[in-house]
Amino acid sequence: MKRLSISGHFRTIGLLAQWLLRTVLLIGISFIILYPLLYMASTVFRNASDYYDPSIVWIASELTLGNLIKTYQVINFPAVFANTAMFTFISAGLQVFTCALVGYGFARFNFRFKNVLFVMVLFTIIVPMQTIILPLYTQYRYFDFFGLSELIALFTGHKSTIALTNTGWIYYLPSILGNGIRSGLFIYIFRQFFRGLPKGLEDAALIDGCGPFRCYFKVMLPNAVTSIVTVLLFSIVWHWNDYYFSGMLLSSKVTLSMVLASLPAKIQDLNGFANPVENSIQVQAGALMLILPLLIIFAFGQRYFTESIERSGLVE
Repeated sequence: MKRLSISGHFRTIGLLAQWLLRTVLLIGISFIILYPLLYMASTVFRNASDYYDPSIVWIASELTLGNLIKTYQVINFPAVFANTAMFTFISAGLQVFTCALVGYGFARFNFRFKNVLFVMVLFTIIVPMQTIILPLYTQYRYFDFFGLSELIALFTGHKSTIALTNTGWIYYLPSILGNGIRSGLFIYIFRQFFRGLPKGLEDAALIDGCGPFRCYFKVMLPNAVTSIVTVLLFSIVWHWNDYYFSGMLLSSKVTLSMVLASLPAKIQDLNGFANPVENSIQVQAGALMLILPLLIIFAFGQRYFTESIERSGLVE
């Protein structure tokens, strides 16, 4: 009895230690994630004079929307937001459709060079964008329809190209072809998910007369809702926050991330260098405008996102 009581005592201490460790980790992670957001929100809705008042730390003496309104006007928010939303959601939808189809093919079908091709897909995750940006710019600036214009030039003597820069096709075309932003990771996620589904689902559908495509769209894809939501959220976030790719290939149709990068210079030109505090507050307002739509989207999709972490292969 004494031995049992001692072992139970140690088990209780172990569970308490695990609970304490988890609590400390969650508090630390929450501080790292939430502190910048809380600081940003506290900064945006206060006057510049509150910065010089030591008694005001988090809650402003008088809430104001002036900083948001000024930044809203400087960045021309409606037009820039429309460009960003159009590029982001169309690209994310196309990317989810293509990556799910490719991931299903790698998971369920056997074909020549399957492993080699999958390694090449994973290789796209490793290669940084900076190493291929010049060929990409040339390809989009002088787009020749994947070499078809060269074949036509053999008969006509004239090679015609079009410029896809400053258009949404710099996002749409890679998404359609399964080579968009982080597409290699998304294909891997779908492959791992479809590999985890029972083979009996497809066997039953094939017995009922479904072909491969009908089986995929009618049976397999409806079971992949959680993975679809996960990839959709990731794709939206990466397209929304993209600056390097859009900064190189877009100049007239700017996005929110591009505007935010140049926002300090614009605000300094407007307010002058004599108002560094006010300039900093308006930059924080621009950052809040950039991330607020993502926070709203994640708030609605977080349940599906958390449910799909293990099923999508992210923890493997």
